[in-house]
Amino acid sequence: MLQILPDSLLLQGPGGSLPVPPDDLLLRKLAMLYEGECEGLGPLAAAAKFGFSKQRYFQLRQSLQKLGSAGLLNRKRGPKTHYRRTNQVLQQVVRHRFLDPDASAAVLAQKLRQSGHPISTRSVERVIAHFGLQKKTPRLSSLLRAASAGDPSYQGDRPARTSRLRQSRARRPPTPGQ
Repeated sequence: MLQILPDSLLLQGPGGSLPVPPDDLLLRKLAMLYEGECEGLGPLAAAAKFGFSKQRYFQLRQSLQKLGSAGLLNRKRGPKTHYRRTNQVLQQVVRHRFLDPDASAAVLAQKLRQSGHPISTRSVERVIAHFGLQKKTPRLSSLLRAASAGDPSYQGDRPARTSRLRQSRARRPPTPGQ
């Protein structure tokens, strides 16, 4: 016999009882199926008693019959594969990126959508990041700051040589005894 208390589930038999924590969902599901099938409570009453729907009761019963107790475990929900980012789409994103390296992710996504691949701009950005195909751009803020400050070492996009480099290339005086 099973008893449900507000703070725990109590498995009770002729020889004693065994308390079970309320957050043990596997045992709650198994207890529900046991009462519904073996104790004669019925699916609707057992599901209501344990806080499940009738539909969920039958889903769990079918899972238990097919997979055993592993069928009662909670599994990760959602898609199991990248159904938008297939291998063909990945290849096309990389191909388009190499053909036009200056094209943005939005432009690449639009080209792929026009060719019949339903993909979002964010998915294209993920592919670009995954394969390391981001554009390498210089830090404009430091270049603009140097240009606006009238920095004499500013030479457009090419950084100026530092004095340390010049010193390392300077001739050393000959050592005595040579």
